[in-house]
Amino acid sequence: MNNIIRSALRNPIAVVVGMLAIVFFSWISLTKIPVDIFPALDLPTIYVAEPYGGLAPDQLDGFVAAQYQNNFLYVSGIKNIELKSIQGLTLIKLSFYPGTNMAQASSEVANQVNRARALMPAGTLPPQVVRFDASSVPIGELVFQSQTKTLNEVQDAAASRIRPMFSTIQGVSSPPPFGGNQRTIVVKVNPDQLRSHNLTPEEVVRAIAANNQPSAAGNIRVGRFAYMTPVNSLIKNPQEFLDIPVKTGSGPAVYIRDIASVEDAADVTVGYAEVNGKRAVYIPVIKKSDASTLDVVNNIKAAMPRLQAAIPQDIHISYEFDQSVYVVQAIRNLATEGGLGALLTGLMVLLFLRDWRSVIIVVLTIPLSILSAIILLNMVGQTINIMTLSGLALAIGVLVDQATVTIENIHQHLEMGKPKSVAIWEACKEIVFPEFLILLCIIAVFAPAFIMEGIPKSMFLPLSLSVGFAMIASFLLAQTFVPVLANWMLKSHVHGHEHATLALGDRETEKVMDEDSELHDEEARLKAHDKSKKISGFDKFKIRYNHLLVKLQQRQKVLVTGYLLVAVLIIIACFHFIGTDILPKTNSAQFQVRLREPDGTRIERTEDDLLGAIAQIKKLVGSENIEITSAYVGGMPSSYAISSIFTFTSGPHEAVLQVALDENAKIQLDPLKEKIRSVLAKVQPQLKISFEPIELTEKIMSQGSTTPIEISIGAKDVNQAYSFSQNIIRELKKISFLRDIQIAQPLKYPAFNIHINRELAGQLGLTSTDVTKSMITATSSSRFTDKNLWLDPKSGLGYQVQVQIPENQMTKENDLEDIPLKAGQSRPALTDVANISQTFIPGEIDREGSNRLVTITANIYGKDLGTAGTMVDQAIANAGAPPRGVTVKTKGQVTLLKETLSSLQSGLVLAIVVIFLMLTANFKSFKLSLAILSTVPAVIVGSLLMLLLCGATLNLQSYMGMIMSVGVSVANAILMITNAENVRLVARDSNKAALMAANSRIRPILMTSLAMIAGMIPMASSGEQVAPLGQAVIGGLIMSTLASLLLLPNVFGWIQKKTSLDSVSLDPEDENSKFYHQSHQVTHN
Repeated sequence: MNNIIRSALRNPIAVVVGMLAIVFFSWISLTKIPVDIFPALDLPTIYVAEPYGGLAPDQLDGFVAAQYQNNFLYVSGIKNIELKSIQGLTLIKLSFYPGTNMAQASSEVANQVNRARALMPAGTLPPQVVRFDASSVPIGELVFQSQTKTLNEVQDAAASRIRPMFSTIQGVSSPPPFGGNQRTIVVKVNPDQLRSHNLTPEEVVRAIAANNQPSAAGNIRVGRFAYMTPVNSLIKNPQEFLDIPVKTGSGPAVYIRDIASVEDAADVTVGYAEVNGKRAVYIPVIKKSDASTLDVVNNIKAAMPRLQAAIPQDIHISYEFDQSVYVVQAIRNLATEGGLGALLTGLMVLLFLRDWRSVIIVVLTIPLSILSAIILLNMVGQTINIMTLSGLALAIGVLVDQATVTIENIHQHLEMGKPKSVAIWEACKEIVFPEFLILLCIIAVFAPAFIMEGIPKSMFLPLSLSVGFAMIASFLLAQTFVPVLANWMLKSHVHGHEHATLALGDRETEKVMDEDSELHDEEARLKAHDKSKKISGFDKFKIRYNHLLVKLQQRQKVLVTGYLLVAVLIIIACFHFIGTDILPKTNSAQFQVRLREPDGTRIERTEDDLLGAIAQIKKLVGSENIEITSAYVGGMPSSYAISSIFTFTSGPHEAVLQVALDENAKIQLDPLKEKIRSVLAKVQPQLKISFEPIELTEKIMSQGSTTPIEISIGAKDVNQAYSFSQNIIRELKKISFLRDIQIAQPLKYPAFNIHINRELAGQLGLTSTDVTKSMITATSSSRFTDKNLWLDPKSGLGYQVQVQIPENQMTKENDLEDIPLKAGQSRPALTDVANISQTFIPGEIDREGSNRLVTITANIYGKDLGTAGTMVDQAIANAGAPPRGVTVKTKGQVTLLKETLSSLQSGLVLAIVVIFLMLTANFKSFKLSLAILSTVPAVIVGSLLMLLLCGATLNLQSYMGMIMSVGVSVANAILMITNAENVRLVARDSNKAALMAANSRIRPILMTSLAMIAGMIPMASSGEQVAPLGQAVIGGLIMSTLASLLLLPNVFGWIQKKTSLDSVSLDPEDENSKFYHQSHQVTHN
């Protein structure tokens, strides 16, 4: 390794060129590297959305969901299959193991879809199959509003003009627009006129089909040309549908105009979008999994003028709920904190060395190391995200260590009176291997990231890479850039306060030692050095420090054993009191809440109560403090089945509301949510609410769960699962900090059960199909029984034609009973061939394997996720043993938390074991390795106490800080123990060696530790999501510094007191081996 230093000193211009190359290529990397909130998460998912208009949930579950599930079991890499069936839709989520070949999996899914459909009911449409990723979540909404256009016109403009343009915007994918419905030519039949003309809805459908069908155009060859012969088999003007005859022959003819009206409208409304309390249309903007959030949002904003120009002027487009704001804010905060950290680090180095030239050298290594890391991150396909930025910010303090140790050692050699070039060469040469060992130890701390799995690996690996790359760059800079710049910038005379203490491994100084010399008496040495100069404050501190160490050495055994015992007890106590989370909580300026009316409530009533809830929220926070509200009420149209991936609602009784608050209002969300719960419980007691994730971080960590607590109860009989769920709910309600406890599925959906008497229907010349078709046309539309198309001559786009009875004319049970069934007769009606009774059925059926599921959801108020998960597990246990065939599973963020903490704890233990083995191999001593690791308990104690003091939890960020503190602690200990062991071999006294090493290392330990602490202060005090990382580092370093200076010398003195001075080498040719003999010496030419 000395060759690295020698090569740099011999080629200083090449070193400078290398630094310029780093700056240049980092600039290129910064312009190309994607910027996002999170790293790419290896959680591959495929959604299958199967619409079947109007089909009941139980039939969809049995005929569709079960068939798909059986076939998807053949797909490679399947980890889990989740199925949801509501009226008209089955939604299937296929989760795959990390590393699955998704191109192959997609192909297999498509094959199994085709196989499964062969066994499904006639009329089953091909499903929409979408490859999805956990990070492919909405990053904003394009909102369409108009004062003059109808909602359907706005919907058509958004769907037919704007959405196709998304293909030209890089990184964007989008579901269909939310809020309107597909444009349709609607033939609205008057049921009274039908009866008066003895017609059925089915006759109207057949008449339209007979008079409006696309037909092939032939050719006729006349003269020189071949003429096409198109026929006006398609109606061009919607009003021409009125002239279609329905009944001809004997008696007066009956036309559509006699029994119906025709409107250029939309399919039956099943859902509304509401923006600021008014019906509107919006398109969620979805970034592709490999795209950058920031780039996608910037691309959308850049395309806004082009998008606006593509639609009528009276439709206004705006971009709302911009999630990139959080990304930009996170980047800006981390960059600011990193800059402040570097500044404070430089000031700390200046305070100790009192030489601005040294400060410049040290501080210059920080940006060069960071820029080098960015180049490498870009090369390995990483992004700039909250984890890589946290790693770089965390590394800033450690980066100082390499350069600072080198500069400090150069100063020590200069203070010995050596020529500058010699001092630099010898100082760099003697610490290059210890610094390399330190580099390996810090990298080893983060190495477990490579063996983690799932989200913990996806989150931890980018942070580990950023720290590792920065540390490698810092090590190389310390051996090349620092000595070159030191030769050019440092003065030849002594800098700062003078002290010619023992330099690391300086054999010339060691030779002057003997057992009677009191070189450890720093006070005598300093007075003898220069009586004309005053002793500096730092030297006085060192004198007191030496006196303290001498006293502590008299009680080494008690001190060391007491320290270990107390540390273990404190760690156990801290783990008992400290909470656990996946990531620190943030107070964003937006929230999302789901409102549930009693099952089956009409969409109009749900909309009214939604507006009432918005009004109450405005009263609580003030209208001026709300930037925008956006909501979706009701279900998704069957034409847009895929939309349920992004916003799932189980029916007209549900609404999902998003509220964006003014950031300047500084409103605390948790107390606000509690107020909303309280007010709505009084004003709208029938309304159940549940707050859901809205921020990118929350959505990604939730992995599709709507609440942090989610419990699935499975059984073959859904009633059995529901019965046991009530036991669990009773226990959950005893937990004071749980909120919004409810069952997610509508299990008691009101229904009119229509039981057809097939024998009676047959006697009247009817089949159950005849009855069903007339009933569907009357209660829904003919779109689900007979397809009919119309071509708009203006836009050139095709739309469906459907027959339906207006909803406002089907409002009573009698209207259902009086639906005519037979052509040319007012009787029989539905009531003549069927028994109609009111009942309740499941409005949603969820399935996992052979079990149907009932899901309990709950939110947490004022508690950490880990404590809540433990209490929920206890509540489930208190609910009693589930009946035979009933299973209970905890899902949601709690499961992810357990996986994450388990991975991190295992990783920390593994890192310590790896470091121990590496140190043992280097020092050739198990004792010295244990001595170096003796400061680790102090680091853990310090981090945990600081987190408790700051009110933080154990989470991914704080664990990272704790792990990094372990690495820094080991780095300080390596240098001290290396120094002490070298001195022991000469002084033959472990206590004297410990004193000399402590005296030599006190300044660099204090300097590097305080510099890193200073660098972490901006991050720790930021109040942002990365604050616990800084807090853990500061706490760990404070205790680590105390342990390194006070405990470590005593650990070394105690364990090495009776250790032999002989080398452990077995080589007879090794001069240091006790087996060495001159007769074995081999002469090499």
